[in-house]
Amino acid sequence: MKKKNWLLVFTIMAALLLAACSGGESSSSSGSESGGGSEEVESLTYASLTDAVGLSPIMTNDSASSNVNEHVYETLFKRDSETKDFTPVLAESYENPDELTWVINLKEGIKFHDGTDFNAEAVKYTFDKLRDPATAAPRASLLEPVDTITVVDDYTVEIKTKYPYGPFLAALSHSNAAIVSPTADQKQDLMKEPVGTGPFKFVSWTPGDQVVLEANPDYRDGAPKVKQFILKVVPEVSTAISMLQAGEVQFIDKLPTEQVSRIEGMKNVNIEKANGTGQYYLTFNFSNEENQDPEFRKAVASAIDRDAFITKLNGLGVRSDSVIGPEVFGYNESADSAGTAFDLEAAKELVEKNGYGDRPIKLLAANRGNFVLMAEVVQAQLAEAGFDVQIETMEWAAFLDTARAGDYDLTFLSWSNVTADGSELLYPNFHSDNIGSSNRAQYNNPEFDQLVEASRTTTDQDERLNILNQANELMLQDDAVVIMYHDVVTAALSDNLEGLILDPTGQWDVSKVTGK
Repeated sequence: MKKKNWLLVFTIMAALLLAACSGGESSSSSGSESGGGSEEVESLTYASLTDAVGLSPIMTNDSASSNVNEHVYETLFKRDSETKDFTPVLAESYENPDELTWVINLKEGIKFHDGTDFNAEAVKYTFDKLRDPATAAPRASLLEPVDTITVVDDYTVEIKTKYPYGPFLAALSHSNAAIVSPTADQKQDLMKEPVGTGPFKFVSWTPGDQVVLEANPDYRDGAPKVKQFILKVVPEVSTAISMLQAGEVQFIDKLPTEQVSRIEGMKNVNIEKANGTGQYYLTFNFSNEENQDPEFRKAVASAIDRDAFITKLNGLGVRSDSVIGPEVFGYNESADSAGTAFDLEAAKELVEKNGYGDRPIKLLAANRGNFVLMAEVVQAQLAEAGFDVQIETMEWAAFLDTARAGDYDLTFLSWSNVTADGSELLYPNFHSDNIGSSNRAQYNNPEFDQLVEASRTTTDQDERLNILNQANELMLQDDAVVIMYHDVVTAALSDNLEGLILDPTGQWDVSKVTGK
């Protein structure tokens, strides 16, 4: 009897323990049965400061649209933020039989959200439409080097370029080179109803209000634990922060420098940071004869104390002289201190010697973010050296037009560098081909141009690194720019969530987010 009683007690205790464990599991997780032990998230809301322009990767080039498209669509390759290598996504592998030929093998068994097969025909369709002048795609330049696209078989595509193109994998990893469903594109307006192969499917878009996505149950890597993803338009950043604190939204990004301490003080929020590919810099209008004087540029560069400015960013800036930042292909650590160092006395001597303080200098700045802060700090520093600097601010669109027209002496510019490739930083911003368009500095240096062209027209990546370093050093010797800081990308996420992927490019991915 004693033995039976002990067995009975043991059985009851075991049953109670099992019930307690399973009861706790069921109350804390609605998604434990889907594997991995991570909790499902019924709904995740992101506060977007602006609305999407459209939902086709071919026809858009703004961050709000990309935030949606990068969860609905996929590219052939993506850049690994740790190794900085390009890894396959929809591609399986690639080879270069020669320097003009890219043979890309595709993954099999993937379907678009509308049931259309992903295959070589879909890749050719997408790329042909992207590069067709009649499409007027804003990022058609990504495929400008392409000569022909040939479907070899269902899962092999051959792309031939007009010239050797080193950054081609970077171009194919760009969100605007994502693959669309040919069936859907011919049937409906992808700008309003997107169809891709990604981890989320489109549900609805109410312009000016929100975009709603849902987990793709058939996604090849498993459905996201976030069942519904909402991108809600909240135009005022202070409102977005208040909604985050109240739990009305669970995620914001691009935290304003002046609001970091407020967000850090919230008990229900965690801040995530990553050194970014973006950069902010002071540059000269090289079409002005006065700015072609190397001693003038040296005086300006010597007068700017970037270390003092960095302290005002509350940890959201990386200090490096290098034009090509630490998270960008082509970076060389030796360039971190290769620019003109802060030397106020040297700046004063050059100003007095050449009479640089006798003429007013127009410093053009956009009236948003850290542009105003940079302008105010630099104006004070240049004034201390003897310059007469007058700030002119304007809203973003007018600023870009004015800078492109060369109506300034000095200005601050930025580049997000989504491809994270040095050639795709230096070519659009500083090559003479782009004066009057993206080269707002109107920088024109034939030696520099040759180096940038060489960096783009070789597929030997080690050689590209060497060439890009030479181009970088040449710009620093020329005082063509004064790098104020390299970006730190940021996000704030409710503390009951984890798994957000924050990329150095500023892009992010919620497909791996789970509840804690």
